[in-house]
Amino acid sequence: MTQVVDRPIGTDPYLTAFARAREAGAGGPAWLRSVREAAIARFGELGFPTSRDEDWRFTSVAPIVERVFQPAPAVAPRVTAADLAPYVFGGDGAARLVFVNGRHAPALSVPGAWPAGVQVGDLAAALAAAPAALEPHLTRLAGFETHPFTALNTALFDGGALVVVPPGVVLDRPIHLMFVSTAPEGPVVTHPRVLIVSGENSQVRLVESHVGVGEGTYFVNTVTEVVAEANAVVDHYKVQRESLRGYHVGSLHVRLARSTNFSSHSIALGAALARNDAVALLDGEGGECTLNGLYLVDGRRLVDNHTTIDHAKPHCDSHEVYKGILSGQGQGVFNGKIIVRPDAQKTDAKQTNRALLLSDDAQINTKPQLEIFADDVKCTHGAAVGQLDDDAVFYLRSRGLDFDQARALLIQAFAGDILGRIRVEPLREQLEAEMVRQLPGGAAV
Repeated sequence: MTQVVDRPIGTDPYLTAFARAREAGAGGPAWLRSVREAAIARFGELGFPTSRDEDWRFTSVAPIVERVFQPAPAVAPRVTAADLAPYVFGGDGAARLVFVNGRHAPALSVPGAWPAGVQVGDLAAALAAAPAALEPHLTRLAGFETHPFTALNTALFDGGALVVVPPGVVLDRPIHLMFVSTAPEGPVVTHPRVLIVSGENSQVRLVESHVGVGEGTYFVNTVTEVVAEANAVVDHYKVQRESLRGYHVGSLHVRLARSTNFSSHSIALGAALARNDAVALLDGEGGECTLNGLYLVDGRRLVDNHTTIDHAKPHCDSHEVYKGILSGQGQGVFNGKIIVRPDAQKTDAKQTNRALLLSDDAQINTKPQLEIFADDVKCTHGAAVGQLDDDAVFYLRSRGLDFDQARALLIQAFAGDILGRIRVEPLREQLEAEMVRQLPGGAAV
């Protein structure tokens, strides 16, 4: 008698996709195939998260589970430079690496001239050419034992971006990694992977953007791993502007060595449902980590931000500011966790989360967490949720602005605290303009 195995709801299409890829001989070198086997097995055990999972209490992934997303075809639909124009920022001499449905698109990319040893290119090509060089880092930071979406990405990714900056190299131009999703012939899913390795005493600035083209429904499940060696400086921006019929789940995993300076700014302006996880491990003395975020939610959209900053070594600092602007029936979630391990004395950690509600039906769930196991530390966190200050609106109106102008100015000032921290000026200007267009009222003062 054949035993029937009950599988978690919604996992069958992904288990089938993995089996087909394995039969076709995909998966990469032996060490990676072993990791993939473990990852798909774990995904099959965990299934998709539900509201019974503490980390997903306020975010239902039913719209993803209930649809059947097919793997994106090997030949990507046609995307033109005109389609990308709204998302491309000029100036600053940025190189641009474009991926369409997870696959490198050289015709849409703008290569850069890099110092010797710098690698900026297609992860799939690098895996085929020199897999041993990637083994120490690829899939090593993003653990999947308790994270089903990370497990799914690890099992199924077949493309993405690789950036390697050798020790002592300082890159003075930003690198733009653009992931474009389009689904003109039915719902598709992609699993982009990004690996960034910044050597000792190196410096690099990266913009990781995710955009949607067309009206199709799609699901993007992305994982980024960043290895920052001693004294490295890494400035990272994630800009999510998926289409309003797109679903985006992404995670960022960072390991900081001694005296490393890492910053990441997450800007979420699109997607019907977006979940962003950021996990930073301060694994060397004197490290400094900054995680900032800004999200705009309207209609019935939902944006969920989960962050974890793990202080494993002493004399490290972390700073975190997340802000949300919610209107309509939009929903936001913020869960920020700071961990200070027993040996991490002299830790200085600050976390701030603020949400601005522009309608009675908008909703925010916020949960700051501190887990402190050392005694000589300075750790603070604060959360504030509210509407526009009536006194501030009255003051501006008394200076000649009408109500809509006063409201717009205050909202822009609220968002400007985060946007003003973006060090890539053309990108900052573009996002400021787009923010104005999306805000209720839609006009700058």
